[in-house]
Amino acid sequence: MTTSSLADRTTTAAARATDLSKIYGQGETQVVALDRVSVDFRQAEFTAIMGPSGSGKSTLMHCVAGLDNFSSGSVRIGDTELGSLKDKQLTRLRRDKIGFIFQAFNLLPTLTALENITLPMDIAGRKPDKEWLEKVIRMVGLADRLTHRPSQLSGGQQQRVAVARALASRPDIIFGDEPTGNLDSRSGAEVLGFLRNSVRELGQTVVMVTHDPVAAAYADRVVFLADGRIVDEVHGPTAESVLDRMKRFDAKGRTS
Repeated sequence: MTTSSLADRTTTAAARATDLSKIYGQGETQVVALDRVSVDFRQAEFTAIMGPSGSGKSTLMHCVAGLDNFSSGSVRIGDTELGSLKDKQLTRLRRDKIGFIFQAFNLLPTLTALENITLPMDIAGRKPDKEWLEKVIRMVGLADRLTHRPSQLSGGQQQRVAVARALASRPDIIFGDEPTGNLDSRSGAEVLGFLRNSVRELGQTVVMVTHDPVAAAYADRVVFLADGRIVDEVHGPTAESVLDRMKRFDAKGRTS
């Protein structure tokens, strides 16, 4: 499938990149991290982004999520064009429209699990939707851990708090950068299950960068990058189909 056809879907996009490029340096030291990438991340869908080291997968996520500037092209979150926003507007959009889950849990050690979950809304001066918050807490299995501080929680439980924090404000889209990278296989599977359930049961949109074929298999589709370009995508992935695709990258540097 060509990169242009990826962006021509008629379904509603929670986020969209069009001819997106990111270039570092100049002259002989110039590095093209993203080369005119066009892709939609559709509402209520779980998308994994994969590719060899240096393929541009994390750069793509960071640019679409408003965490990094891009050199040219367009990025939209819903109907909002990121390139037209000033710094304060971009900060507000990230706070109100986007949820983030990182490899590091990024929890404040002095706050309880519940206080960490509601912190972004507290900072914004917004009260959480009580019914929604309770639903999220039940989904991630934290009802009996809400008064515990991070030091009293396992790594898997801390990442559950991070997942709940990302979901609690009902963002338009959630971005995860290797969200299970610091977890054992069992805890990682639990977190991935929660993310998949948030899409299926709550209608959330999730975009996750990962190097792990098993993690990618939880997604509805996998988008593959090589040399800063989207070269393929797989719908209904399995760990085996993703691993096979990645082996082609290792052997040829790109899909056949």
